[in-house]
Amino acid sequence: MTEYGALSLLPPVLAIILAIRTKQVFVSLLFGIWLGWLIINDFNLLTGSFDTIQALVDVFKDDGNTRTIMFSALVGALIIFIQKSGGVEGFIIKISKLLEKQEQKKEGNNRVIVQFLAWLTGLLIFVESNISVLTVGALYRPIFDKLKIPREKLAYIADSSSAPSSILIPFNAWGAFIMGLLLTQGFENPFSTLLHAAAYNFYPMLALGMVLVVIFTKKDFGPMAKAEKRAREEGKLLADDAQPMVSDELTEVTTKAGIKPRAFNMIIPIAIMVLMMPVMLAYTGWESALTDRSTEGFFGKVFYAIGKGSGSTSVLTSLIISLLIAMIMYAIQGIMNLKEMVDLTLKGIGSMMPLALLMLMAFAIGAVCKELQTGLYVAEVAKAWLSPALVPFIVFLVSCFIAFSTGTSWGTFAIMIAIAVPMAQGMDANVHLAIAAALGGGVFGDHCSPISDTSILSSMASASDHIDHVKTQFPYALVCGGITAFLYLVIGFIG
Repeated sequence: MTEYGALSLLPPVLAIILAIRTKQVFVSLLFGIWLGWLIINDFNLLTGSFDTIQALVDVFKDDGNTRTIMFSALVGALIIFIQKSGGVEGFIIKISKLLEKQEQKKEGNNRVIVQFLAWLTGLLIFVESNISVLTVGALYRPIFDKLKIPREKLAYIADSSSAPSSILIPFNAWGAFIMGLLLTQGFENPFSTLLHAAAYNFYPMLALGMVLVVIFTKKDFGPMAKAEKRAREEGKLLADDAQPMVSDELTEVTTKAGIKPRAFNMIIPIAIMVLMMPVMLAYTGWESALTDRSTEGFFGKVFYAIGKGSGSTSVLTSLIISLLIAMIMYAIQGIMNLKEMVDLTLKGIGSMMPLALLMLMAFAIGAVCKELQTGLYVAEVAKAWLSPALVPFIVFLVSCFIAFSTGTSWGTFAIMIAIAVPMAQGMDANVHLAIAAALGGGVFGDHCSPISDTSILSSMASASDHIDHVKTQFPYALVCGGITAFLYLVIGFIG
């Protein structure tokens, strides 16, 4: 049993409860971090407080954390660029013309088409979940606003199409990370193992399907139904007490006066950012591919390199390249001069400071949970009452709780794969089913957690209130999670 026992649950659980009750995410996370370090220091107020400050500073010791925070700030520059250049307005014009060509001109049908396109975009950009979320938000937020679709709905579609597609189509950093975990468990062909497990990974499939059901039936329920009614009848895209993750400075930017709106001023920079991602993954992992003798052929080495590449380096570099190309494009067209570009970049970065601060705190609470061994404690408690038939069901539930409490699906994968695989093998249970349960539970818990980085980015990309996004998405995720748990229970007994 871990050193801190049940006390290790208090920081993340209380932070989550406070965030939901007060809607003050920053205060809640900071309290959770502080409480964690108090527990580690035997409730010494002075030492615990100093360690809390040091923990926030130490976030930047990790290169990946620093790159992610830089990306979170710099993406504001790209968003403001594509708005000021007329790219967003041009895209809206293009989509509006597409909608006008439909046989049925009712607004409801246009709403369905646009929501489906947003879902499809999130699904197709499976190469990186953060890029998927940010792209869906940047592309469709103005159109959703025009059609009076609540911001919470955009956040839900972005969030529930990004991680599920990234884990079901493993040609990305997600797949590489999981295959690395499977290698440590002795699987000679982790890719084949992952593909077999994908057939049992019910939650991501159901999450993607649920979005389509909601879109095409036009039947919302829970808090989302209230949000839809508010947007339709009152024209309010956000609740009256909402605190959107992006400042008004960013969401209310209009096309520069005298500039003709052109969709390609938005599409090209975003396409470059998306397409550069696998290129940079291959580049950063190429040295590993060359030294590995087990990979044969050029394409084999490319895939291996993508698996070994640095996700944070690739995301940040892709964004910087996209920004530089956008600057060149706009300079050639005479849209902006150098001074305007610098001013807009600083303005965009400034508008993202709330998100960057939130990412900082999310990383810090993740670190204190790791120090407290929160995930290991939950897993060890669950071990005591497992039976072979219950393995997939319990693994799924434990993964859900760990991801919900820590706000990280990847951290959950790292903990649960190491536990679920030997447990399933030792108890003669279906190993692929156990792996799928661990992965699906991680994504489900991540979808429900207010301290999840993916959920935070979804709120930011859609300019939605973060807690409102969590509340409106939760009932849909809970339905999919409940069905998944039932399936694992049934298959565990009949399999």
